[in-house]
Amino acid sequence: MTAPMPKLTVVDMHTGGEPVRIVTGGYPPIPSGTILEKRAWVRENLDHLRRLLMFEPRGHYDMYGALLVEPTLTGADLAVLFMHNEGYSTMCGHAVIALGRYAVDRGIVPAVEPLTTVNIEAPCGLVVASVEVKDGKAGAVSFESVPAFLFARDRTADLPGYGTVGFDMAYGGAFYALADCRQFGLEFGRDRVRDFVDAATALTEKLKAEFPLSHPDHADLAFLYGTILTDGGDGSGRPTKNVCVFAEAEVDRSPTGSGVTARLAAMHGRGEIGIGETRTFESIVGSRFTGAVVRTTQAGEHQAIVARVGGRAFYSGTAEFTLEEDDDLGRGFLLK
Repeated sequence: MTAPMPKLTVVDMHTGGEPVRIVTGGYPPIPSGTILEKRAWVRENLDHLRRLLMFEPRGHYDMYGALLVEPTLTGADLAVLFMHNEGYSTMCGHAVIALGRYAVDRGIVPAVEPLTTVNIEAPCGLVVASVEVKDGKAGAVSFESVPAFLFARDRTADLPGYGTVGFDMAYGGAFYALADCRQFGLEFGRDRVRDFVDAATALTEKLKAEFPLSHPDHADLAFLYGTILTDGGDGSGRPTKNVCVFAEAEVDRSPTGSGVTARLAAMHGRGEIGIGETRTFESIVGSRFTGAVVRTTQAGEHQAIVARVGGRAFYSGTAEFTLEEDDDLGRGFLLK
C-alpha cells in the first residue's frame, strides 16, 4: 500500500528558465549517513514523494527539484539531493545558483556584502557558491565546481539514422557526452527541439550500452547523465549555444551548469581555453551562463580543472501540495 502523503510545501524558482522546486516541508526525517547514502535511501524509500512533486498534475515532464538534507561535510552550510523525471542526479548547476540565492534570502547563511559564500554539499562533493549581495538583497550567483575532467576525446559512435558521429566524454559533477549538433543535420533556431531530443537520446542510449565509465571517488558517480549538443563554437567572441538532454530525455531550458563545467573541462583538455578566460554559453531559450577555468587540479589519474559558472535565479511562486486518498492519478503520471 502506498504511504499516505503529508502536506508538502515548496518554493519554486527558475534559473535561466529551468525550474527548481525547493522542498521546504513535509518530507520525513532522512537517516544520517554520507550524502550518497542519503541519496540511495531517499531513492529506495521516498520515491513516491519525488513522483508527487515532479510528475503531473503538480509538475511536468521537465520539472526539476531540490531536497535539502542535513550536511555531513565539514564546512557545508547546507546539503541537497537533486531530483527529476528519472530519479536523483549527482550535480545540478542551475539548482546550485538558485540555492545560493535562496540560502542568503532565507538566512541560512548570513548576508555579507558585496559577496556571500555558501558552501553546498552535493552528491558529487562540495560546491562553493558566491552570491552577490547589495543593500541586503541577493543577486547573481556563481559557483566553483568539483574537479571536472575530459574523460575521453575524439570518439565515434555509429547511430542508426544518423551515421557515424564524433563526441567527447567529460565530467562536470556528472558525465556528459558532448557532440556538435551539425553532425546530426541540426541547426539551432531552425530545427525543432524534438529533433535535438531525438538525436541526443540516440547518442545517450548508445553510449550507456557500449561506453563504460569510471570515477576515482565513487562508483555511484560513474553513469552517463545525458548528452549535450552544441553549435560547435567555444564561447569566445560570441556565445556558444547548447542544449542538454538528460535523465529520461528531459530538456534543460538553461545552459546547464554542470554541463558548462563539463564543456570547460573538455575545452581545457583540448587546449581550447586557458586559466582565467571567460566564455559565454547560451541555452535554447536564450538564457546565458558565464564560465571560466579557475585552476587546474587532479581527479585520480585525470588531469582536471575547477570551473566557475555564473547566472541568475528568480522566484516564481510558493505552493502547498496535498493528496486525497482516492486520487490515483494524483500520485503522479507523465505523458511522454
